[in-house]
Amino acid sequence: MPEIAAVDKALEAAVSSLDGGGERRPGQRDMCHAVVEAMESRRHLVVAAGTGTGKSLAYLVPLVLGEGPSVVATATKTLQDQLVDKDLPQLAEALGRPVRFAVLKGRSNYLCLQRLDEHLQDDQLSLEIADGPKAEINRLAVWAGQTDTGDRAELDFEPSPAAWDALSVSGRECPGAQRCPSGPVCFAEKARHRADVADIVVVNTHLYCLHLFSDTPLLPEHETVVIDEAHGLEDIVSDTAGLSLTGGRFDDLARSVRAVVADSAAAGDLEDAGVLLRTTLTPFRDKPLPSPLPDELQRVAIVARGRVEQALVELRGIPDDAPGDVAPRKLRAMLAAGALAEDLARAVEATPAEVAWVSGTESAPAWRIAPVQLGELLTENLWNHTTSVLTSATIPMNLGEILGLHSDEHEAIDVGSPFDYEANALLYCAKHLPDPRNPGYEPALHEELAALIEAAGGRTLALFTSYRAMDRAAEVLREQLEFEIYTQRDLPKPELLRRFSAEVESCLFATMSFWQGVDVPGESLSLVAIDRLPFPRPDDPLLEARRERYGSDAFRLVDLPRAATRLAQGAGRLIRRGDDRGVVAVLDSRMATAGYRWELVRALPQFPRTAERDRAVTLLRSIRDGV
Repeated sequence: MPEIAAVDKALEAAVSSLDGGGERRPGQRDMCHAVVEAMESRRHLVVAAGTGTGKSLAYLVPLVLGEGPSVVATATKTLQDQLVDKDLPQLAEALGRPVRFAVLKGRSNYLCLQRLDEHLQDDQLSLEIADGPKAEINRLAVWAGQTDTGDRAELDFEPSPAAWDALSVSGRECPGAQRCPSGPVCFAEKARHRADVADIVVVNTHLYCLHLFSDTPLLPEHETVVIDEAHGLEDIVSDTAGLSLTGGRFDDLARSVRAVVADSAAAGDLEDAGVLLRTTLTPFRDKPLPSPLPDELQRVAIVARGRVEQALVELRGIPDDAPGDVAPRKLRAMLAAGALAEDLARAVEATPAEVAWVSGTESAPAWRIAPVQLGELLTENLWNHTTSVLTSATIPMNLGEILGLHSDEHEAIDVGSPFDYEANALLYCAKHLPDPRNPGYEPALHEELAALIEAAGGRTLALFTSYRAMDRAAEVLREQLEFEIYTQRDLPKPELLRRFSAEVESCLFATMSFWQGVDVPGESLSLVAIDRLPFPRPDDPLLEARRERYGSDAFRLVDLPRAATRLAQGAGRLIRRGDDRGVVAVLDSRMATAGYRWELVRALPQFPRTAERDRAVTLLRSIRDGV
C-alpha cells in the first residue's frame, strides 16, 4: 500500500496541475488518507464528501499509487466520462507516470458488428425497420467503420431506440466471442480486453452489481472498489438482484425467432403470450403480489413458459451449421428464450426473502421481484471479498447499517465541504405554512413561492415532489409573475438547463429527476425552493415489505434516510462554487416542527437557519441587487 507521505505528495501534484493552481482542501486530504487506510486495513469505508471537496482525486490518487487492479463504479455517465476523459489523464500527467485505465459498459452500449452485418446482408431484416431507423442504420454502418470503440457515447447524434436496438445485444442474448462469427472484432470484447489489463476500470454501478450477482464474472479480479454516488446503491442492488417480466420481452423474442425460422408459428404465439401477460398484470399494478400467487398469474406464467418452450423446439430444429447468418441468430434467440424461461420459473417460485409486485404503466406493466433485505446478498458477494469505499456528496451515515455492513466492519466519516455556507447561504423553513396534507396548503404554497421568486428576481429552481404540484404551481405563477417560468415538460433536460443558465431572470420548475445532477453556478440561481419533504411513497410495494421486516425501526431505516438524502440532493443544487450565494427554502412546515427534523437538518450542509420569511427575502434582494 502507498505511504501517506507519497500520497500527500501525489495529491499536491494533482491539485497543483489544476487550472489556476488548484485549491488545497482539508476534507480532500482527510478523505484521501481514509481511503489509504481502508485499502491497507482491508476495512470498508463510508465517506460523505460535500460539494466542492474534490472527492474524485481523493480516491483516484490512492488507487493509482496502490497495488493491484481497482474498480470505480459510478451511477451517472457524466461522472464516468469525467473520470475517463479528464480526471485520470490529468492525474497521470501530473504524476509524470503512465496510468493504465479503461472504461467498461454493458454490452448493449456497444454496436454489435454481427447484427450490423446481418442487417446489411439480409433485405428481409431491413424491411422490418421503418424508413427513419433504416437511414440511421446506414449512418451507424458508416460510423462502425470509423470508430475504435463502438461505444454509443461517442456518437455525434442520438439514434432512435429502434435503430440502436436493431444493432446491439444485451448480456442475456450475446453468445460470447468464442461462439460468434464477429467475435474476433467485437467492440464489447475489445473493451473487456482493455479492462483486463488496466489498473483502474471505470464502470457504471448497474454493471458492477450485475457482476456481483452473475455466475460468470463480468469484470477482472480486483481488491478494491470505489462506489461513487453510493446513495443510490440500495436501489441498484435491488434492481440487478431481482427480475422484471414484461410483454416486451416476448415481442423481442418473437422477432428473434422470426429472423431464424421462416413462417414461425411459435413467434405469433409468443406475441399472444405477451398480450396475455400485459392484460393479466394490469389489475395488479402498484400492488404487492400475495403468496401464493393468484391463480390467474400462475396460469399465465405456465402458458407463457409453454410458448417459450415451443419456440425453443422450433429453434432447435434449425441446423447448427445453417448457411449464412442463421446460426448466430439462432444462438442469440435460444439464449434469450432460455433467460426468459428461467425468469418465468423464478417468478412463480419467489421466496419469503423476496417481494413480488407489478409496476410500470397500464400499457406496459412489469412483474417485478426483488430481495427485501440486501445485507446477506452483499455480504456473500461483496463485503467478504472486496474492500469497498462508498462515497457521495449526500450519503446517509447509517448507509452501512442499511446495506448490511456491521459497525465493526467499516468506518463512516464526513469530511464536509470547503464552501462557506455560513456566510453565503440561508436555510429558510416556512414554519407558518399549513401542513402539506391540509387543503389550505396549495394556495399558501403558491403565495409563498411568488414572494420569494419576486425577491430573487427570478433565478429560481423550484423542486416538486409530483408532476401535479409542478404543473399547478407553474399555471398559477405564470399569471402572477413577469419572469419566464420553464417546466420539466417544456424541453429536453440539457436544453432546459442551458436556457435556465443563460437567461438570468428565468425560473425552472422540475420534479425528482432534477433533484440531482443539476449544476448551475453563478448568478442564474440564487433560490432553491422545495415544496414538500421528499418522503418515499407509502404504498411502494418493495419499501412496504422492508418496513414490515424492520418493524418499529422502519421509519428510521427506510423512510427517514431516503427523505434526508433526497432533501440534501435538492439543497445541494444551490452552492456549486465558492462565490455562489442564495437561499434554500423548504416550504413544508414539518421541517421546522416535526420530531425528526434534526435528522433532516444534520443531512444538509451547515446553513444558518431561519423560520422568518423577511430574513430570506432580504438576502434574496441583496443578491439580486448585487449588494
